[in-house]
Amino acid sequence: MAIPRIYSPQEISAGITSKLGNEYFTYIKEVLRLNKGDELILFDGSGHEYRSVIRDFNTHNVCLDIISKEIIKLPAIHITLAQSLPKGNKIEMIIQKSTELGASRILPFISSRSISRPAGTRATSKAARWRKIAIEASRQCGRGDVPEVSEIVSFDEMLSSPDSHNLRIILWEAEPERGIREILTEKKHANANSFFVVIGPEGGFSWEEIEKAQKCDFITANLGRLILRTETAPLAIISILQYEKGVFGALAG
Repeated sequence: MAIPRIYSPQEISAGITSKLGNEYFTYIKEVLRLNKGDELILFDGSGHEYRSVIRDFNTHNVCLDIISKEIIKLPAIHITLAQSLPKGNKIEMIIQKSTELGASRILPFISSRSISRPAGTRATSKAARWRKIAIEASRQCGRGDVPEVSEIVSFDEMLSSPDSHNLRIILWEAEPERGIREILTEKKHANANSFFVVIGPEGGFSWEEIEKAQKCDFITANLGRLILRTETAPLAIISILQYEKGVFGALAG
């Protein structure tokens, strides 16, 4: 049986006794049904894991002896997924699966054809929930880090987000020539290891949005003849990038 993992963002040192607060007590005691002497692994979201043993339970607290610290190798490539908000709760599945596939950052945005348009406190509460989904997905899949899940931004704000090191790609079903394979095999992109990928909503992007993106150095690309749903496209492109850059299929180092 695998040792359970718990997200604990504070920095910890080996050889100390650490306390987990009330939010973990019920989960560890009642859900996982762990007892004194059972092992736990804590991960801090920045590439460190801490092997620990439960010393004791007291009033709504869990005391752990930290046995060792391990540095977890972080992904060799950096992928920012900029996702136009889809209908319903599809974004939750996108965040969960993109985290499992190794996205480094997830940037939700609103484009002209977005149906979902949360604002104010509703948008803030949604972003907080999405971060919890990313943490849980990182815990479950064994990642040593947790992707950044940004606040919801506008289309124009999204376009201004990439830095100079990003290879900027916007998926567009009407792109007549360039597929993602052609872009990745171009000599000038051979050493790219930082990607900013933009996915549209159910209705796709408008011509005006594509023109804006191209003026901001985004390359339009298609994923082939088939038109994928907005919740399928991000998983496909992240998987392609991970495979092409040697992350999927490589032995752990």
